[in-house]
Amino acid sequence: MSLVIVLAILIGIGFFVVGLYNGLVTGRNGYKNAFAQIDVQLTRRYDLIPNLVETAKAYMAHERGTLEAVIQARNSAVSGLSAAKSNPGDAAAMQQLAGADNALTQTLGRLFALSEAYPDLKANQTMMQLSEELTSTENKVAFARQAYNDAVMGYNNRREVFPGSIVANMFAFQAAEPLKIESDAKRDVPKVAFG
Repeated sequence: MSLVIVLAILIGIGFFVVGLYNGLVTGRNGYKNAFAQIDVQLTRRYDLIPNLVETAKAYMAHERGTLEAVIQARNSAVSGLSAAKSNPGDAAAMQQLAGADNALTQTLGRLFALSEAYPDLKANQTMMQLSEELTSTENKVAFARQAYNDAVMGYNNRREVFPGSIVANMFAFQAAEPLKIESDAKRDVPKVAFG
């Protein structure tokens, strides 16, 4: 009789540990999927930028340095996204992506500020359409980033709260890093006003 009770307790503990393990795996898969949504939106954003620069280039011949800075910042952001995509949740990869994306946002801000001095560029239909698509994509990136950060928080909570912390340590579940924006000013979508 006591052997049956001990066996039942061990089976119950086994199911409990399996449940905790499966919850951690589900959480990890959840934040990786949420990052995939960020990847989709950032890739779209980065794909729009060369078209934006090409359109502006025709009007802003004297602003070559700014246009080149935008392309360099875009290429850096693409590299950061590639590193983060290979290991979502990794602290170094998330910091690299956030830094590169913040730099891109700043250079785009300078491009849009300079474009105010070119009325023909502001009135260009392609430029207005690209700017609208970029603004829409920025909003989608913000929503995807929030979903990712929520998924990371849920996973990290499962990983850190007892008794999940024991199972997480037993099976080497690593903490995930949220995608952070450095300052409130960088949280805003770039202001695009053509027309």
